[in-house]
Amino acid sequence: MYITTLGLVLRETEYKESSRILTVLSASNGKITVRAQGAKRKGSRIAAATQLLTLSEMTLFENRDRYTLTEARSLEQFAGLREDVGKLALGSYFAEALESLSDEDAPNPELLSLGLNALYALSNSLNSNAVIKAAFELRLACLAGFEPVLSHCGVCGRTSPAAPVLALEGGTVYCAACRPEGAGECLSLSPGTMDALRHIVSVDPRKLYSFRVGSATEKQLARVCEAYFLTQLGRGFGSLDFYRSVK
Repeated sequence: MYITTLGLVLRETEYKESSRILTVLSASNGKITVRAQGAKRKGSRIAAATQLLTLSEMTLFENRDRYTLTEARSLEQFAGLREDVGKLALGSYFAEALESLSDEDAPNPELLSLGLNALYALSNSLNSNAVIKAAFELRLACLAGFEPVLSHCGVCGRTSPAAPVLALEGGTVYCAACRPEGAGECLSLSPGTMDALRHIVSVDPRKLYSFRVGSATEKQLARVCEAYFLTQLGRGFGSLDFYRSVK
């Protein structure tokens, strides 16, 4: 059976002399593994469309849940990522995170949209790398079922917690004085960081990167979102380690 779908290449692996094995986040089938025969061959018509972090229209032959690429047309290569090693490393981290949270043969339009919007924002410098990364991490955590409770203190119920802190494991905000003994590691939140977190979890996806913060808030926001995301997933990422080394 032949299917045609949009697909974002999350990972590419060399296969034999001239082919690639791709991990693709597709619009129609979720995360799939695709064999791209001849993709590395000189003059291949599918070479550009099978590169890492490329959005392509793909025609696939499906046989017993195995997919072989027969035709492909590149739609967006996010050129800005190819010109900056830091952006490329950050985009690779986005791809690894998406791969870790996407399910095989289970379409997830919101996940694909988040990934594409993040790569577009990064490629076109719609905000600083730190803000784009933070917004992506927190929104991805929300899509994965780990949305933090930011609307009020988890103990007293105040909608404007006094000297707020975020519990990384429970995902609950507390007034500093209300923090329970068993809350685990908590990070302090400035008023600007609190506003930014609330924006990220609730805003229309099309406006996710449309906010600006000062340098101090940006640093705290980046630290909080990364720590919360990694804590909720309970793992690290090799691509994130590489990004830290080159940014």
